[in-house]
Amino acid sequence: MRERSGRRQRTRGAAAVSIAMPALTLLLTAIAGADAPIKYGDPVSGLTPTQLTLFTEGRNEFGQAEEADEGLGPVFNNTSCAACHSSPRVGGDSNIVETRFGRMDGTTFDPMASHGGSLLQVSGIDPTHGCPGETVPADATIRANRKTTPLFGLGLVDQVPDATLQQLAQNQRHTAPDVAGQASIVVDAASGRQRVGRFGWKAQVATLLTFSADAYLNEMGITSPIFPKDNAPNGDTAILDRCDKVASIEDDGSGVAAFTDFMTMLAPPPRGAMNTEAERGAQIFERIGCAVCHVPQLTTGASNIPALANVTFAPFSDFLLHDMGALGDGIVQGAASGRQMRTAPLWGLGTRNRYLHDARASRLEDAIQAHDGQGSTAAAAFLGLSKADEKDLIKFLQSL
Repeated sequence: MRERSGRRQRTRGAAAVSIAMPALTLLLTAIAGADAPIKYGDPVSGLTPTQLTLFTEGRNEFGQAEEADEGLGPVFNNTSCAACHSSPRVGGDSNIVETRFGRMDGTTFDPMASHGGSLLQVSGIDPTHGCPGETVPADATIRANRKTTPLFGLGLVDQVPDATLQQLAQNQRHTAPDVAGQASIVVDAASGRQRVGRFGWKAQVATLLTFSADAYLNEMGITSPIFPKDNAPNGDTAILDRCDKVASIEDDGSGVAAFTDFMTMLAPPPRGAMNTEAERGAQIFERIGCAVCHVPQLTTGASNIPALANVTFAPFSDFLLHDMGALGDGIVQGAASGRQMRTAPLWGLGTRNRYLHDARASRLEDAIQAHDGQGSTAAAAFLGLSKADEKDLIKFLQSL
């Protein structure tokens, strides 16, 4: 078992809080006028010295490459968290895409768990000696790419009460029923409780603690108390028995706790500069309906980290599931159908150059036009904009 001395898991609470929804322009003004400039990769402001130490230790752990004798594998996608979460700083995203696969059994989605699905782990710890990475099974009928997501500000998202997201869904059913989202109700692996999912492209994970443990297992093959069983390569237990270098649980929970500390206290993306064009674009964003799902503002609840308690922040997402029609990836995961995707947060958009869950779009215009299903109305409204309005809207998006 890999141990990190002096670490233990901590729990974090959240209390119900109402959603404040001021005019978008007032929100943007408040954000732009924040006192202390925050850079990508910084911790949130207001942390204690002890919390800053935990953040730094967590960041170091986040960047540490794993080895096979520490539990890496036997199949994995990369050797450290930072290898994929690196742009524009550690904790960000990248243009690395991973593969999900499955097949339809009549009208039922089969994640092909008996074949190692639905996430493909492309690398093995010793491919030349019988410990290879996985391949997509020949009888898989669905194959989807997933882009690495950024982690900035997720501690704030973690502290949003479940009731807030459920209330958002209810409000949308009353005010915009054609595009109303659905709260993703999942069983949180860390607590065993039903929670509202908010992390991952399908909102399939409810808490940062579980998100950390899930990634440790599925991206690097490191087991922990939350997920104590290794993945059998392509479902083959004989390969697992032969290739697994550490038979016991490989992380005692302190590594997962370190990742959680880092992500919890990682500051949200800093806003880019606003100008007259971007301010007009903000109004267009609201006018054509984008802000219904890409909700500009949420507020956290209580937290044992005071810097995260009762904080209003601007993720530009409702963290709900929406039927995206042809833009859905076909993968059933958590509470999400193959057509449903979580509303992607838009904060930090200005640092990216590939868009959508599968990184197919290299221009924001193409990403907007690809919206289908419940997103098709906004996409059609975008196509109806004048060239000047379209330009202003893109300026606004690039300022996020």
